[in-house]
Amino acid sequence: MVHTVDLFWSFRSPYSYLATPRLMELERDWDARVNVRPVLPIAVRQPEFFAHADPLWTSYLMRDCVRSAEFAGMTLRWPRPDPVVMDFATRTYPTEQPYIHRLTRLGQLAAERGFGLPLLRAVSHLIWSGEVDGWNQGDHLAGAVAQAGGDLAEMDAACTAEADRLDAAIKTNEADQRHGGHYGVPLMVYEGEPFFGQDRYDQLAWRMRQKGMGPR
Repeated sequence: MVHTVDLFWSFRSPYSYLATPRLMELERDWDARVNVRPVLPIAVRQPEFFAHADPLWTSYLMRDCVRSAEFAGMTLRWPRPDPVVMDFATRTYPTEQPYIHRLTRLGQLAAERGFGLPLLRAVSHLIWSGEVDGWNQGDHLAGAVAQAGGDLAEMDAACTAEADRLDAAIKTNEADQRHGGHYGVPLMVYEGEPFFGQDRYDQLAWRMRQKGMGPR
């Protein structure tokens, strides 16, 4: 029996980036399948979210995501450029976003083609690890997509041609995310039970073993 987990995941989330290696290990080592369901970041879905948040929310997040990466043995630096463009004066997000829609469509297309998790891993590492400046420049993104098993030029063309269909699929993911029990990412839903945050991975794996998941 293969145990399936729905993964609601965002390219703008440092915690999504941190969760991905362990989810790849889950698929590799256990009778498990991760069903990748990319969603747009809350900053795009609810542009006013951060404008009304207590300033301590953001300052804590910045400290905690770096600490969490260090704890996991990973590197993390806030992306350059940020996948979501922000007006820092007003703490709001303009409607026109040059990066995040492309990235999310690529994630959805890769999931449909059967290499969603490897693409999330390779692209989020490029964006979040701090190993390169300007992840969107040159052939950096093409290299990450190729590492996952795709061709960026071909996938970009497909995303342009199928933009409406892919956006509709992403909207469905976002609706199912809330039905799953939370609005944040990464959200892992297993047999109707939500596990929110990369720090809930151990509880997820524990529950799956309770339900009979065994090693490959």
